[in-house]
Amino acid sequence: MTHAASKGTMSRMAALLDTRRYLTDFDSRRISHVLTDVLVIGSGVAGARAAIEAAQYGDVILMCKQAFEESATRYAQGGIAAAIDEVTDVQTHFDDTMRVGAMLNDPQAVQLLVGEGPARIRELIEWGLAFDRTGATGSSRATPGGGAGSNRAMSGDDRLARTREGGHSVHRIVHAGGDQTGLELVRTLHRRVHESARIRVFENCFLIDLLTIEGECHRAAPGLNRLCRGAVTFHPQHGHQLIWAAQTVLASGGCGQLWRETTNPSGATGDGFAAAFRAGAVLKDMELMQFHPTTLYVAGAGRALISEAVRGEGAYLVDKAGERFMLKYHPDGELAPRDIVSRVIHEHLTETRSNSVFLDVRHLKGFAKRFPYIAELCADFKIDVTTDLIPVRPSAHYMIGGVAVELDGSSSVPGLLACGEVSCTGVHGANRMA
Repeated sequence: MTHAASKGTMSRMAALLDTRRYLTDFDSRRISHVLTDVLVIGSGVAGARAAIEAAQYGDVILMCKQAFEESATRYAQGGIAAAIDEVTDVQTHFDDTMRVGAMLNDPQAVQLLVGEGPARIRELIEWGLAFDRTGATGSSRATPGGGAGSNRAMSGDDRLARTREGGHSVHRIVHAGGDQTGLELVRTLHRRVHESARIRVFENCFLIDLLTIEGECHRAAPGLNRLCRGAVTFHPQHGHQLIWAAQTVLASGGCGQLWRETTNPSGATGDGFAAAFRAGAVLKDMELMQFHPTTLYVAGAGRALISEAVRGEGAYLVDKAGERFMLKYHPDGELAPRDIVSRVIHEHLTETRSNSVFLDVRHLKGFAKRFPYIAELCADFKIDVTTDLIPVRPSAHYMIGGVAVELDGSSSVPGLLACGEVSCTGVHGANRMA
């Protein structure tokens, strides 16, 4: 084949791969139509929070691929990073995030994240999220509800309990239920959703495609002039539906199920990325997938997350010989950034011809109280955390790339916003901080 012919073939292949079209054919006259002001796709922290905000301005449909409670958010264990000591820590939080992201982050996005973080924590407390607190007697659970308790949330004897995770230079991770922060966050946001008369929740509603019409779309992919006006969906009871919306918010999460070993729930199959691509949206940094260093390794079983907060509380990573090895590779040892720890573990497994390394928590007093879910999970596999090592290895965790958006969430397709894991703001750079 000549060079010209080869170049022509490659060009045709590239054009084919960049074809944007609907996934299925449908006749709009034969399926039901639903109208709303705002359609939010996804029920995790991003989707639920977007729906709560949008309900201040119009009617909202929040559609979920599975049950409302099922999302990656509910499985998050460690906590939420925020510069609670605002005067001293906002700049440090910014610096840590940029450093861990290999300085490839968008500085404006990072500044927005760290600057607004404390206010969002106060908001969650006012909404009743029971963050763990530390008083004179040690760590304790907070009392749900706002009021006077929320006014002293960040000062006094009843302070928010905080831990440290990989890449952070200080203890700034607030948590709830010990290691059940995601579940408490879901409960809090979903309670707010149910309290709103303007939000309808469509469960078990599957996104097939984003609904687009021809229009003046100068920011879309070359050759495309599309406006997003909702979604083509499928429900097992109601069949295909067209949900029309003046504004669509894509918050469908990640795609961890593309990997054999992942921390993600079964619904994380990347539908949102694909639908956005077909609708003409620009995607960015799709090669960047973060692997979490420590997921429980039991042959024949699925992978379950072992929170980075376990290492933040002092757990060691050891190999099959019982030797700590992280300090040989990074001065922060077990609390180096996730990409570094995952890479070191992978290389160490290859060198030692092992299936896993181990978390040693035997020296941590009160482990089961601090991490009740993890202790119970290990017990289910006959691992006694007081006497046994916990076998772990890296697994796919968080998609860093996604639908390219501006700081206001707008994508390259007018009418389509994106937030959460499906979006790419540039805040993470090349590696997401814990």
